[in-house]
Amino acid sequence: MPRVVHAREGRPAWSIAVAATLGMSVSYVDRQTLAAIAPAVKVGLGIDHAHFGWLLSAFSMAYLVGAPVAGALVDRVGARRGFALAVVAWSVVAGAHALATSFAALFALRVLLGAAEAPSFPAAAQAIGRALPRARRTAAYGLLFTGSSLGSMIAAPVAVALEARHGFRMAFLVTAALGTAWLPAWLGVTRGRGLDAPARDPRGDATAGDDSLGRRLALAFASPAVRRALVAVVGSAPALMFVLNWTPQYLVETWRLPRTAIGAHLVVPPLLFDVGAVGFGWLGSVRVPRGRDATHSDLLLVAALLGTLLAAVPLAPTPGIALALLGLAAAGGGGVYVLVTADMLARVPVSRISTSGGLTAAAQSLAHVIAAPLVGRSIDRTHGFGVALVALGCAVLPTTLAFLASAAPRRERA
Repeated sequence: MPRVVHAREGRPAWSIAVAATLGMSVSYVDRQTLAAIAPAVKVGLGIDHAHFGWLLSAFSMAYLVGAPVAGALVDRVGARRGFALAVVAWSVVAGAHALATSFAALFALRVLLGAAEAPSFPAAAQAIGRALPRARRTAAYGLLFTGSSLGSMIAAPVAVALEARHGFRMAFLVTAALGTAWLPAWLGVTRGRGLDAPARDPRGDATAGDDSLGRRLALAFASPAVRRALVAVVGSAPALMFVLNWTPQYLVETWRLPRTAIGAHLVVPPLLFDVGAVGFGWLGSVRVPRGRDATHSDLLLVAALLGTLLAAVPLAPTPGIALALLGLAAAGGGGVYVLVTADMLARVPVSRISTSGGLTAAAQSLAHVIAAPLVGRSIDRTHGFGVALVALGCAVLPTTLAFLASAAPRRERA
């Protein structure tokens, strides 16, 4: 059986976590470029808020179906190969966005992009689960979740600057090329680390990677740890969806900021998401007794309360305070994601990490599919963002409380 790196090997293990995080950053650059330059794309293709909401849903619909399937497949083929193939596919599709001339064409490309990016989180989660010991994984997952916000921070100023100088089509082309820089690094750092082999449990269960696709999905969905996590993810996902996808339009339309001047402002919410993800992840790791699991109810409550600050954004008297509230809400959402994900993946077998992560990614996408068009319709009908902000912010706390109210399941065996 190929060698799998363990935490005692130190730097190689963490280098895999860093490479996986950067891979997630590349995926978010490609998916968030549309959000960053949405004002220009909407004008260029004649798209209103409702149609933009459907574009967000198009990506999420494909991700909803693709993530669980991709997770099960990655558990079988290994994280190294699965992640590499995915980044090649989605980079091609992301670049093809530059050719879109209508809403229908862009909708189809968003569907393809969602399908191509579906293996990203399951592969990254598997790599971390196999490279690091349980006591370090919460911190590593905190690092992993910064990949999404780092990608958003890169996409925002780069895409806005490219659009201002060369038009939105060039912005799509240039940001899509980042995958070519990441791929050699990923293949190099994971070479000889055992991540090409199917995921297996420490007991050496050779059958763990041989289940049928349907059986793997059924076993993961039947897991109490997974179903418990799905509730919290569904509640917090729409709030983060707004912060990452609608903030550019909110700043332009509510505060009348020029399109060419919002790039620097867009860094604030994802940066605070990073602070939340890393901070809550680090606290979760240092507080876990060796060999034991912990839900961290107090940390989750703090994170959920921060997430509800999204509902206070309509009361902000200045764009600076509005950005700060958006950022604090993002920090809370990052904390909920990290703590819930780490709790779930600590309780499922190693051989089902990607499948379980795929299911939570699908739940996130389902929440986006439902919420994005409703947000767009709400903005068009009310001619403002207030109703949507309040509704999305108020959904975070009840679902987190539901997660905490359910009994913490025991660690499962393969």
